[in-house]
Amino acid sequence: MKKRITRFSLALSVATLALAVGSACAQDTPSNLTLHFDPAATTIRWTLKDVLHTVRGTFLLKSGLMTLDEKTGVAEGEIIVETASGESGNSARDHRMANDVLESAKYPEAIFHPQRVTGVVRDGKTQNVTVEGTFTIHGADHPLFLQVTTTQNGTMLTTKTSFDVPYVAWGMKDPSTLILRVGKTVQVDVDARAKLQ
Repeated sequence: MKKRITRFSLALSVATLALAVGSACAQDTPSNLTLHFDPAATTIRWTLKDVLHTVRGTFLLKSGLMTLDEKTGVAEGEIIVETASGESGNSARDHRMANDVLESAKYPEAIFHPQRVTGVVRDGKTQNVTVEGTFTIHGADHPLFLQVTTTQNGTMLTTKTSFDVPYVAWGMKDPSTLILRVGKTVQVDVDARAKLQ
C-alpha cells in the first residue's frame, strides 16, 4: 500500500511539473508580432500607360507599423505614403498629378490599414501570404486584398506585392486631354523591408 502511494505521489508530481513547464513555455511564446517598415529600404513604384508610351514613377513611404496576432491572423496598424512625394521625372506632370489628381494639399496621405493575414511566415523561407485591409486615398476607403511574397531572415522580413488603383473609378480626376489619353488604372509595385519584434 505504501509503495502504491509513493508511486502515485511521484506520478502526480511529474504531471504537475510537466503542466507547469508547459504553461511557462506557452507564456514565453507570445502570439503577437510587430513589423516596423523601413522607409529607406522600401521602394514603391507606379506604372501608368497612355496611347504613346508608359509612364513610370515612384512614391515614398512615410512610415509603416503593423501588429499581427499569429494565432488568429488579426492585424492592425498603418502604412502611410505621402501623396505629394510622387515623381515621374517630369516636374510639370508631377505637379499636375499632385495638385489635380491626388489633390495632395487636401489629402496628403494614402494609408493602408491591415486587418487580417492569411498564411504563415517562416524563418529562412520564401512564402506567400494574403493581407486583407482598407486602403484610404483621396478621402475614401477601399477594400484591398494583397498577395504578398515574404522572405524572413532572422529579424528582417522582405515583402513584395503588386496591386491596381482604378483612380478614376475611385473619384479622382482623369488627366486625359483631347490629344493625350491615359489609362484609368495605375499599377503599384511595392518592395518593402521590415524589422520583426
